[in-house]
Order: sequence, then C-alpha cells, then structure tokens
Amino acid sequence: MMNCAYIFLDEAGNLDFSPTGSNIFVLTSVGMRRPFPGFEALDAYKHDYLEYGLNTEYFHCADDNSHVRGRVFDLITTHLDGMRIDSLIVEKRKTGPALQEDKRFYPEMLGYLLKYVLPIELAAGAEEVIVITDTIPVNKKRHAIEKGVKQALAKMLPMGMKYRVLHHGSRSHYGLQIADYRCWAVYRKLQTGETAHFDRIKPALRSEFDIFRTGTRYYY
Repeated sequence: MMNCAYIFLDEAGNLDFSPTGSNIFVLTSVGMRRPFPGFEALDAYKHDYLEYGLNTEYFHCADDNSHVRGRVFDLITTHLDGMRIDSLIVEKRKTGPALQEDKRFYPEMLGYLLKYVLPIELAAGAEEVIVITDTIPVNKKRHAIEKGVKQALAKMLPMGMKYRVLHHGSRSHYGLQIADYRCWAVYRKLQTGETAHFDRIKPALRSEFDIFRTGTRYYY
C-alpha cells in the first residue's frame, strides 16, 4: 500500500465581505495517516447515541449540544499524537476587492495553506497526499470554485507534487468532523477570546498563520 498522507480541511466564517459578515475567515487542516487516530472511538460513541435513541448522523461542533461537544473533544484529545493541525486566518476587512470574489478567495486561501502543509507531509515520507475538503460552502458557485481550486493549486504548488483534492460532505468522514471541531475551536478563540477548547487541541497545533497580519489597509 502506498505511503499516503491525508489532509482534512474545514472552514469557519462566511464569504460575505461586508460589515454584516463575519470578521474573520479560518481554514484549518488536520493531517493524519492510516490507521486514522480516533475514528474507532468516535464511531463507537456515535453508535452509543443511536442505541440510546438519538438520531445522530454525524458530529458538527456548532450544532452539537454541550454534552456531545465535550465528549467529542475528550475523544479527539486522547489521539492528538497522530494529528497535525495548521490554521490560516484571514482578517476579511484587509482583503482587496479583486480577491473577495468567491472563485478567487477560497481557492487562493486554500492554496496558501496547502503550499505550507503539503511539502511537510511529503518531506515526512508520504508518496502521495490526499486532501479532502468539506463540500464547497457556496452552492450556486460550487463548480466555479472547485475549478478555481485546481487552477490555484496548479499555479501555487511545486511541479510534480503528488496530491489529489476531493470535496466530500462532512458527514461522510470522521476526519472532516475532527477538522470541523478543530476549526471551531480556533475560530471561537479568535472571535470570543474563549480558549478552553482551543487549549485542549493546542498540543497538536503546528502553525497558526494570519495571512494579512502586516496589512494596514481596510477595505470596508
């Protein structure tokens, strides 16, 4: 079997570049190798809930109640050794008008994150990297954004790098649900200052990069 690294991605915040939109946009990646850490424990917990009489299809941090959220974080934090977390943070008001277009913004921000993450995975011995993102958040423009992702990565990543980018619904894979929980913790820390959940995942956090940290111009 090929030595393959998996990177699961999730985002927090919206693509509304106006005073009514979210202040920040966060892309978070979680790198893993098979056998995937924590999947068996999450699957057992999900089926415990089904047997308890609840209709739990998948875990989603923002929607899960506090009891479920706390237990899922418990399960994730016991498997941090097999995970590597990287987050890219965008202060949206510093995003220039041309870059605010959906078909440019999401693909290029994803490109900046993967430009950092992919070489590390390949240097660690991976022969191929499979990147799985949650389904593109803008339904009406999904095809254009997916095309933009391919074009941006082809332009931004070194030639010959072996990778594939797949867009799956988060309910299809525990890796995406773990990425959702990780991204929620980073976003909540930045938005509200509450760090209890972030502190639990911090040991596996490899990088947290504010892409416009040196920018001084605001566009709205």
